[in-house]
Amino acid sequence: MKYRRTLRPAWLALAALLATAATAPAQNARTSTVTDADIAQLKPGQYIWAPALAPQGPMLMVVSLHAQQAYVYRNGVRIGASTVSTGKTGKATPTGVFTILQKRAKHFSNLYNNAPMPHMQRLTWDGIALHGGNLPGYPASAGCVRLPHSFAEQLFAATSLGMTVVITDAPSSPGRLDGGDLLVPVTAKGAPVGPGTGGRLRPDEPYRWTPAVSPSGPVTLVLSSAENRLVVLRNGKMIGRARVHIPAGTIVGDHVLELTGFDANRRTQWNYVAVPGAGKRAGQTFDKSVMQGVEAPRGFVEQVRTVLQPGATLLVTDAAILSGGAGRSMTVVDG
Repeated sequence: MKYRRTLRPAWLALAALLATAATAPAQNARTSTVTDADIAQLKPGQYIWAPALAPQGPMLMVVSLHAQQAYVYRNGVRIGASTVSTGKTGKATPTGVFTILQKRAKHFSNLYNNAPMPHMQRLTWDGIALHGGNLPGYPASAGCVRLPHSFAEQLFAATSLGMTVVITDAPSSPGRLDGGDLLVPVTAKGAPVGPGTGGRLRPDEPYRWTPAVSPSGPVTLVLSSAENRLVVLRNGKMIGRARVHIPAGTIVGDHVLELTGFDANRRTQWNYVAVPGAGKRAGQTFDKSVMQGVEAPRGFVEQVRTVLQPGATLLVTDAAILSGGAGRSMTVVDG
């Protein structure tokens, strides 16, 4: 790959990290999937579950607060969709990027009168979880994501700890991430992380890389054009962050992508996740030209390459990802 002559010596075009052969076919393209038309017919309490469409591979779940629906993907294929009931007024379900921290087939709330939460999959340590429950057709929970009981049971059997769950309140596409406040990493007890690996970069610090914070697990990258930041999470914990350079006037936009594999030259291949609203992009190979001109510290790019494996998720957004940032923002909860 040729780099622009104006590139600073210590920086690399971020497209190098996302390099995809121009003629590479989408490895996970499928003609069989749970369709948007199928999903549009769902009524409160109904769901679709078709795990045989992709029996193996990394999983991802997207919850749309606006649509009151959830979508499940495995190996890049949508294998399930369900109606949900999320947080009511005053008890809003937080938006952002989460991971499954704990699973219990039988669980009772220690916050709300010992209420049953069957097939509970914890997203935060302060009480937000996926679980079976009543679905009246509108947001009615105390913040959790309620699922039809049978769907919750089948989802519970298919998922594993560390799986990524994206919660969005975008009106048109779960691939667009809107909502609260992004980088507010918390401890196991839910308290904000103090100075150190969880703090902001110092003015003289181009990037920070601390893989020992989480030695293994699913990897998620979050790139914000609003604040020129790239964040790396592994198993829900922040292991790296860097300043990136995006030329003035560049609009990166919002994308949800999944790493499908590597070609013979170890170049990465990313596909758009087929979330409702992705349109013709769904299942296509990511066009790296979207990232042209975006630069990141060379050392950071080289470190990120060492942790990428098929199933890694990339979220490209124009939302703010730093606490107190202006405009749209979202939350990444660090378990």
